[in-house]
Amino acid sequence: MLINRSENLEPVHSDIRGPLYIESQRMAKEGIKVLRLNTGNPATFGFGMPDSVRNALLDNVDKAVAYCDLKGMPAAREAICEYHKSKGVQGITPDDIYVGNGVSELVLMCLLALLNKGDEILMPSPSYSLWSNSAYIAGGKPVFYTCDEKNNWYPDIADIRKKVTSKTRAIVIINPNNPTGAVYPKEVLEDIINVAREHDLLIFSDEIYDRLVMDGVEHYSTAALAPDRMVITTNGLSKSHIICGFRCGWMCISGYKGKADDYVEGIFQLAAMRLCSNALTQLVIPAALEDDASTKAMLVPGGRLYEQREATMRELAKIDGISCVKNHGAFYVFPKLDVKKFNITSDKKFAFDFLHEKHIFIVPGSGFDWPDPDHFRIVMLPEAEEMAQAIRDLGDFLSHYHQE
Repeated sequence: MLINRSENLEPVHSDIRGPLYIESQRMAKEGIKVLRLNTGNPATFGFGMPDSVRNALLDNVDKAVAYCDLKGMPAAREAICEYHKSKGVQGITPDDIYVGNGVSELVLMCLLALLNKGDEILMPSPSYSLWSNSAYIAGGKPVFYTCDEKNNWYPDIADIRKKVTSKTRAIVIINPNNPTGAVYPKEVLEDIINVAREHDLLIFSDEIYDRLVMDGVEHYSTAALAPDRMVITTNGLSKSHIICGFRCGWMCISGYKGKADDYVEGIFQLAAMRLCSNALTQLVIPAALEDDASTKAMLVPGGRLYEQREATMRELAKIDGISCVKNHGAFYVFPKLDVKKFNITSDKKFAFDFLHEKHIFIVPGSGFDWPDPDHFRIVMLPEAEEMAQAIRDLGDFLSHYHQE
């Protein structure tokens, strides 16, 4: 008997760890050194976790031997609750916090509990594919609203309004955005919230990069701006405290929940099925949220992330046929290619050709649910000079590239 995968998996894609990733592994086995600019994994580029995190883990390890509360350890949830209160979120208690094995697990739980077959959920394009993939797996349909490159990659509010239907259940905001690095101003968030109010939509706000913001730009919590709406905010320590492998994420449920009790009970059901999230990682949450010094040090002139961003933007500006909106958050940019100049009809082929010639792994824009073959994402995590050289290599590649 032929055993096939579930039809819900047919549209699921993970280009960050898809065919390009497999090819990069094959090349590495042949002794070819590949610079992997595909995933935001700081520790692989020499970033180290703060001492406060290490000490919290080592000093308390025995507390994580048993199963903990299915929502998470009390001390961890209390620290998370206070963090979101400090950002202006009202009316929450530690009981509104769920700690998960990364945000990825929690997003899937939220959408499995929410969506019935054919239900729609609005999400940005470009977008981190975790959200669209989770919608597909839950039997729902992601509907993409456009983020406008000509307007700093901010969401196009008119397009959002146009995409709302009777089947729309929720809207996703990713701020700071992955893959563009855009940080949304208060006014843009308020406009999206107003659409949610008008159509009675649940809001998911992915804020995993909220502590990685540069240039004096302020990050606003969606939930703080919408105390009258149900907002599920996802966040974690993977990026800000360099512990991706810990899989330390959480969600905070805020706003009006009177008519959503049944939905929240569904989330509780799914959380109970997996008993609890990794207790070891929860030990570090209070210490990490008290210690943001190492994170801030990376984001100012002279800091690693700041200087790597500057080197990237400086070298990109020298390449004929590329334009790029400067990011103010996270550690990604999403450059645009002049597809006519390079005759590019497939962004995947472009990424494969670049990988084979220059041994640099980037992710094409289609991996982020972008409809045209004219963008790709760069992860800016290597040291500034290595980053600059990678962009110079890109310029050299494009100086003769013409897709057949």
